[in-house]
Amino acid sequence: MSTARLKRKEIHDAIREAALREFANFGLSGTSTQQLAKAAGITKAQLHYYITSKEDLYREVLDGIIGQWRDIFFGSGESDDPAEVITGYVRHKLRLSLDCPEASRLFLQELGRGAPEMGGKWEGLHASVEAGTEVIQRWIDEGRMKPVDPLLFMMNIWAVTQHYADYELQSRRVLGVDTGADMDFERIAAEAVQLFLDRAGLANPQDKDQA
Repeated sequence: MSTARLKRKEIHDAIREAALREFANFGLSGTSTQQLAKAAGITKAQLHYYITSKEDLYREVLDGIIGQWRDIFFGSGESDDPAEVITGYVRHKLRLSLDCPEASRLFLQELGRGAPEMGGKWEGLHASVEAGTEVIQRWIDEGRMKPVDPLLFMMNIWAVTQHYADYELQSRRVLGVDTGADMDFERIAAEAVQLFLDRAGLANPQDKDQA
């Protein structure tokens, strides 16, 4: 990659990162292009060179979030072991929530305003959800895990893991973790993983490794 292209990529990445933070904190209507430019460390004129509109940038960031979530969706990995898949999915979702809480909060804001930018994106999400529920139902039918409502099981995983992003301030206050300091991922992940493994009647893979 040439120096010029590398520079353009760095600026574009900075714009996307700034947009994610600003949109998550202030929403689409509450974020100005001047605000976006300042957050990205560039001029407003430079910003308009890289984007067509604030709205298009918002949609680009939203698409990136949805794509990232779909990449790690339930049952998308190589393993077909229920305990390993549940453990991996919970940990992945928690890692995203703790490392980039703005992504979950931006998505929540979009839902809160009626999801006007979701449009055809729901179809892809529904397909991923259906694929995940089919995996869980197959495990149940094969006697490999306790009967659960597959859809609600996944939704409860989202609720638990995304709590630490959507309610980050509350989580930090309750846990006694200062703003900017890392929350104890392993402590949080261990409790969340065990919660869903117990519901599914499965042994913790970590316990097997230590046996």
